[in-house]
Amino acid sequence: MKTLILGMGNTILSDDGVGIYIARKLQKQIQRKDVEIKETCLAGLNLLDLLAGYDRAILIDAIKTKEGNWGDIYRFSLDCLMPTARLATFHEVNFATAMVLGRKLGTKLPEDIIIFAVEVKDDQTFSEKCTQEVEKAIPKVVEMILQEL
Repeated sequence: MKTLILGMGNTILSDDGVGIYIARKLQKQIQRKDVEIKETCLAGLNLLDLLAGYDRAILIDAIKTKEGNWGDIYRFSLDCLMPTARLATFHEVNFATAMVLGRKLGTKLPEDIIIFAVEVKDDQTFSEKCTQEVEKAIPKVVEMILQEL
């Protein structure tokens, strides 16, 4: 089974880079030919090209919820996300909608998609470091992903 691990975010916006930082730690630990690790700052429809051709994908990203505590770790499947007829922004669709559109267009996308998200404290400050609360979650997410493989 060909697996993609995709770290997402922006490494110059403090905690927003957590997905990429986790992917970089995994890159040092995983030496399997059936697993590729990539980084991206893209979202929505732009992810389809990155996901095409894989059987399984593990996405890692930052998240901000109303009830979460900084550093909380969430694990979602694609089924947990809702496609919508509305755009996520004026120029983009959300991830679930992008996946539906990609499949309708015949793109071979992973059947198995897992999303790990870390509750972030600061995704606005220009910094190449995560906050302490988010930094503490990184090794935990790394271990969780290693167990998924």
